This record gives sequence, structure tokens and C-alpha cells, in this order.
Amino acid sequence: MENKLFGRLTLEAFRHDWIEVGANLMMVFIGLAVAYYLTRQKKWKWLWTEYLTSLDHKKIGIMYVVVTLLMLVKGLIDAFMMRAQQAMAAGPAQGYLGSEHYQQLFTAHGTTMIFFVGMGAVFALANLVMPLQIGARDVAYPFLNSISFYLYAAGAMLLIVSLMIGEFAGTGWVSYPPLAGIEYSPGVGVDYWIWSVQIAGIGSLFSGINFFVTMLKMRCPGMSLMKMPIFVWSLLGSMVLVLFAFPILTATIGMLTLDRVFDTHFFTAGFGGNAMMYINLIWAWGHPEVYILVLPAFGVFSEVVPVFSRKRLFGYVSMVWALGAIVFLSFIVWLHHFFTMGAGANVNAFFGIMTMLIAVPTGVKVFNWVFTMFEGKVHFATPMLWFMGFLSTFVIGGMTGVLMSVAAVDFQVHNSLFLIGHFHSMVIGGVLFGVLSAISYWFPKYTGFMLHERLGRWVYWCWFWGFPVAFLPLYVLGFMGATRRLDHYDAATGWQPWFVIAAIGAAILAVGTVLFLVQLIVSIVQRKKLRDTTGGDPWDGRTLEWSTSSPPPFYNFAIIPEVHTRDAFWEMKKHKTHEKKIYEPIHMPKNTPIGMYIGGFAFLFGFSVIWQMHWLTILSFAGLLISMIYRLSEKETDYYVSVSEIEKIEGAR
Repeated sequence: MENKLFGRLTLEAFRHDWIEVGANLMMVFIGLAVAYYLTRQKKWKWLWTEYLTSLDHKKIGIMYVVVTLLMLVKGLIDAFMMRAQQAMAAGPAQGYLGSEHYQQLFTAHGTTMIFFVGMGAVFALANLVMPLQIGARDVAYPFLNSISFYLYAAGAMLLIVSLMIGEFAGTGWVSYPPLAGIEYSPGVGVDYWIWSVQIAGIGSLFSGINFFVTMLKMRCPGMSLMKMPIFVWSLLGSMVLVLFAFPILTATIGMLTLDRVFDTHFFTAGFGGNAMMYINLIWAWGHPEVYILVLPAFGVFSEVVPVFSRKRLFGYVSMVWALGAIVFLSFIVWLHHFFTMGAGANVNAFFGIMTMLIAVPTGVKVFNWVFTMFEGKVHFATPMLWFMGFLSTFVIGGMTGVLMSVAAVDFQVHNSLFLIGHFHSMVIGGVLFGVLSAISYWFPKYTGFMLHERLGRWVYWCWFWGFPVAFLPLYVLGFMGATRRLDHYDAATGWQPWFVIAAIGAAILAVGTVLFLVQLIVSIVQRKKLRDTTGGDPWDGRTLEWSTSSPPPFYNFAIIPEVHTRDAFWEMKKHKTHEKKIYEPIHMPKNTPIGMYIGGFAFLFGFSVIWQMHWLTILSFAGLLISMIYRLSEKETDYYVSVSEIEKIEGAR
């Protein structure tokens, strides 16, 4: 009876080592503390109406930020545990982690950082900034935006639940077969990976459709494509990549699922299957994914550098064409991830040349940013500091990438820690530094008060110095022959001193992360002191989103602006022109909990399929269908904000 009711789920799934038990207890404690606070402050109703059921893109963006930060902390804890294990596990010393636990850690770390930190940050910025920059009151499909967030959150929750119930995959964050096949991974770990990534990936695809349509169809009057801010261009390129790349991911993981559940043979050694086809497909998604993450960071820096240099962006047109070239080339370089597969010299040469070529438009952007600073009045506030840190770390990563585009070199460093150093130089130096720059730059726009500047500088210097200490040793270790996913090694290799240095660097980054959380808390506590008193324009911003109050009203613009130049709002301030206040009723979507219900049922569906609880699978799938049908049958899903209400809100602001 128990097997029929709970499928594969038994008491054995709740048995973990002391580290996992400690992590689970900490998460439960934090959850209870948050619940107690909300109860004590009587905030549950406020949370429900203001955020959980909201279709306001800004509120959804803030929820993305919250989940992203939580997953970032989780991913960085995973990374620090791995570095500590490698520093301690030389020779007879075995370290403090078992091999199986370590394998789950590096898989969970990669999955967390790519799918639930990187993608979460991209969609957070898209929600918070893009509609305001194009002069739109909302995204094209507000309800789809809610569904996208809750599918992303459901995937993240499945990953977290794997820490408590069962295990996570130990196959690496891209789960290559045959290791990911049912023969070599019969447990639930790979299934947790499949469904957390699949559910979140579908949400990402929905977001890509939503933002792509928003940018093409909802720009304010006068804003042609070549008048869009560069951040919007970068996001447009990123969403194009999402639209073409994520269906590949969905289909690939779907075929892997069929191999595991129904014994099909897409990626097996027998019956016509081919494991290398999986690797081709996963990287046909995987390399565009890198640019899905980094292009919005490029856009952030293209906003930050002109503002803190007090100059127009140098080479706007070349920046747009560079973005287009990166989008195109990112789809024809995937094979450089496996030059060693034996495809032949001609194939390797083609993909090697394409990999070198993609460095050209990226270099164009770097030179444009530097020329923007040239002869400018550069102000090194925290957003600009993150750009300066990006220049050094990202350029180092780019140069090592060009080095590995030579197939002969890649044969020597393939699957080594040299590759890990390169990838993290790109992702941390590019994506994470860009996200942290964006947070410090746009934070006052959505809160009405600044982040604590001195603490922000401390955070920056910890990351700026901690990064090379943590990752430059990996280049050395890669040349010395240290492979990735290594949890123990012979002391005679001489690797341990370099691993110790890397662990020290990881500790510095951990301090920087703690200081960042402290910065957020201190800024909230001291918000009256840090409140922005410059009329919503603390950085002398040039782009359109600063023409609203801080924080913006739920309808963004009482009057849709008209654009005649690329720096529309800056020109308006310069010439001291103002719009006439003639209000009209505003059409807005109503709050609804259906998106949250769909996310909840998606989580239950994934959990039940993982544990083969068929009754719950049927019920959760029925819940998904009923939720969608109910939403489609609703007669009133929107309302009008009256002129009197607009006048009252605008007058109060």
C-alpha cells in the first residue's frame, strides 16, 4: 500500500549526512523566522495582494530579485564547500565530503548559478527596467509574466527540495549520457535535475516570447529601433537567443527523459542511439545561453559608463551591430566545447575560426566603453567600480577563450580547471559584476533610497581582489593537469598549495557576499537617511526610465512620453521642457493568484513524476488544466484607472 501511494519515496530518502542535515535545519529555521516575522507584523495580506498575486511587472521583477539572491547564496555556499574540500583532500587526507556528496555539489552549483541565478537576474532586469525605458505601462502579456516567474520559482524549489528529500544529480550541470542514463544513474538525482531545469526552462521560454513582443510592439511614440537604449537592444538580442535556444533544451531534456522512463534509445550506445548527439544538442543551447546571460550585462554597462563619464555613449550604431554579430555568431561556435570528440580537422578549424571571430564584436564593445570614458568627467561611484572590475576580469577571460579556440591548445586543457577558470572569468566578471552594477545603479529607482555607498565599495573590493585569488590558480592547476570535478588527489602532484590559495579567494568572495547582504539590511534600516532627494535622478541618468517618480506608480506613466532623440529624457532636462498634464483613463490588468497556482501544480507535477507517485501526477496535471481553463473563462481580467485616481496619485507624488 505504501509503495502504491508514495511510489519510490521511502524513509531512506530522508536520511542524509550531517552536513545536509545542518543545511536542511538552517533552511527550515530561516523559513520559520520569515513566517514568524510576517505573522507578527501582520504582513501576510500585504504580501498576497502586493506581490504574490500581482501582475505588475515591477513587483514580479522584485520577486525575481528575491529568489535570485536566495539561490545566489545557495550556489556560493556550494562553491565554497567545493574549494574547501579540494584544499583539504590531498594524499591520505580525504577532506570532509564524500565523493558522492561532492558530485552532487558541483552539479547543483552549476545548475543553480546558470538556471536560477543567471536567468533569474536577466528576467529581473527585463521586468524592472525595460518597460520603463521603452515608455510602456506594462509588458505585452502580464499574466504570462506571472506564469513565467512561478515556473522559474517551481524549478528552483525542486532543486532545494532535493537537499531534503532524496538526492540531486552527480552528473555535472549538463548531465551527459550515458552517465545520466537509467543504467548508471538509477536514483532520483537526474530526475530532479531534469524536472527542475525543464520547468524553469519552459518559464524562460515564455518570458522570452513576452519580452520580445513587448520590445517590438510596445515602444512609446517616436522610439524607433535605432532610438532604443542600448540596454533594450542587449535584452532584445538576449530574448532572440532564448527563442531559438530554449526549444533545443526542452527537446533535448525531453528525449533524455524518454530514454530514462520508456527505454527509448536516443542517446544510448545501442539500437541506433548516439550519446554525442546529446552533447551536440545541449551545447547548441549551452553556448547561446552564455550570451543570453552576458548580453544584458553589456547593456547595463552601456547605461552606466555614459552616466558616470558625463558623456554620450561612444559608437551607438557600432554597439548595435556588435550585439547583432554576437547573437548570430553565438549559434555557430558550440562545437568548441568538444574539439576532442574526433570530428576532424576541418570541423574543428571552422568552429575555432568562428570562436575567434566572436571576440571581435565583443572587443568593439570594450573599446566603445573605454572611448566613452576618454576625456569624460568620470565619477567612480559603485556602479562604475563594478564596470572597472569587469574590464580586467572579463578581458582576461576573453583572452583565455581565444586561446582555447585553437583546437591544439584545447586538446591539452580540455576538461581541466583551466576551462573552469575561463568560464568563471566570463560569468562572474561579466554577468555577476554586471548584475551587481545594475543593482547599485537602479536600486534607488524602485525603492526611493540609495544603497549604502561605503558598504558597497567594501563589497566591490572583496569581489575585485577575491576573484583573481580564487580563480587565477585554476589556470595554473589546469596547465598542471588538474581535471574538473576532482574531490581528491595525490599529494605528490604539488597541486595543494594552489588549491589552498583558491580556497582563500573563495573565502574572500564569501565575505563580499555577506557584506552585500549587510549592505541591503543597513540600507533598509537607514532608508530615511539614504532617501533620494534629487527627484528620482541620483545618478544624472540619461535614459527614459528616470522620467517617472521613484518608486514608479503601478501604471509607470500617467502620460505616455514621446521620444525624438536617443537621449530623450536627458535632452528634456537640458532644455527644461515638460509635458502637459492631460490625463486619460489607464487600462491595467487585475491581480490574480492563477499564476501562482500554475507554478504550484507544476512543482507537484515534477515532484510526483520524480518519485513515481502516479495519483499525484494525475491530480497535479488536472490542477494545471483547471487553472488554465478557469483563467480563460474569466470575464473581467482588467480594469481602468480613472482620471481622478490618477490625479490623486500624481498629486501625492
